[in-house]
Amino acid sequence: MFAEQYGPWALIAGGSEGVGESFALKLAAQGINLVLVARKAEPLEALAGQIRKAGAVQVRTLVQDLTESDMLERVKAATAGINVGLMIYNAGSVSHFSPFLDDTVDETMRMVRLGVVAPTMLAHHFGDAMRRRERGGIILVGSMAGYAGAPDEIVYSAGKAYSRTLAEGLWYELKPHNVHVLGLIMGLTRTPAMDRLGLNMNNPEFPPDEPDAVADEGFAHLAEGPIWNVGGKAEAARFMSSAPRAEAVGFMAKGAKDLHG
Repeated sequence: MFAEQYGPWALIAGGSEGVGESFALKLAAQGINLVLVARKAEPLEALAGQIRKAGAVQVRTLVQDLTESDMLERVKAATAGINVGLMIYNAGSVSHFSPFLDDTVDETMRMVRLGVVAPTMLAHHFGDAMRRRERGGIILVGSMAGYAGAPDEIVYSAGKAYSRTLAEGLWYELKPHNVHVLGLIMGLTRTPAMDRLGLNMNNPEFPPDEPDAVADEGFAHLAEGPIWNVGGKAEAARFMSSAPRAEAVGFMAKGAKDLHG
């Protein structure tokens, strides 16, 4: 049933480690072939080799910076001749913390392309084919940071706010065409990217989720949409959405300070 709705191929943008790796392994176990897209060749090929060794599914890889102008054309070339029934956009992790005006314009616009432009282009391309086939699914991985402006990661949080509303609108438009759309909103998650940032993973106020649990929840709620907050964070999401904006931003700033601690 899963493969009939979301197969025979799935594309994972940001599919080399962490949550992307968990998505890939679980999809392979369901018999769905994979197109893995990531910027770093070494972890990408290591994961692809692990899946190929199991021998159950086909794997294509594309080493690609999703912010580059040739991204969509290269993705189209990598998926030529196959039907992608599931597109997961898992890219866009915050790479560093810095006040908005202390970053260069180039770095700021790179984050805009990663968090806004790339998922829009990929959702448009693959969503169109899914609508015509009248089946498929799209997961846009978001962040709790998208519920309020997050100091020192402003463009990242703005991109995740965009991702959430994009998922909501697509869910409504594609639902009549049997295409499922989910904005999967993560909190702090124990991934290699977060380890590289040196975040405090031992704060009892902000316990991290595990990548396998994130992927499981994503697949469990994909057919429902439009939004799922991972790890029981629906109440926190309601608070962040409904609180006075100054209070919500202050809460976000305090949480970031504790994590950076």
